[in-house]
Amino acid sequence: QVQLVESGGGLVQAGGSLRLSCAASGRTFSSNAMGWFRQAPGKEREFVACISWSGGITYYGDSVKGRFTISRDNGKNTVYLQMNSLKPDDTAVYYCAGRRSPSLGVYYYTENKYDDWGQGTQVTVSS
Repeated sequence: QVQLVESGGGLVQAGGSLRLSCAASGRTFSSNAMGWFRQAPGKEREFVACISWSGGITYYGDSVKGRFTISRDNGKNTVYLQMNSLKPDDTAVYYCAGRRSPSLGVYYYTENKYDDWGQGTQVTVSS
């Protein structure tokens, strides 16, 4: 099992940037596909981005394409989410998630394809 701890959230003005980090414990991290989801108040959890074990394949939700970038450093057991051009609609709790599989699969955007979850980090974008 992999334990995940997110950091880097905070308050930022619209148009600003933040970088989230997700530190993983466990020796299987480098063989796990990873993802980011978010949940705004009163809304369902939403897919943000995901990355294969090698970092060679990435997918993004439509609402963040062109603004967010997911990456990983397997040597540091960490996955990142660089968020640029932030909007008030990006306000949410952001969750890191891990799959116990190196590949992303077809349904990479669905929560139930991920096995391990962090506690979340709050991102608030002011207008």
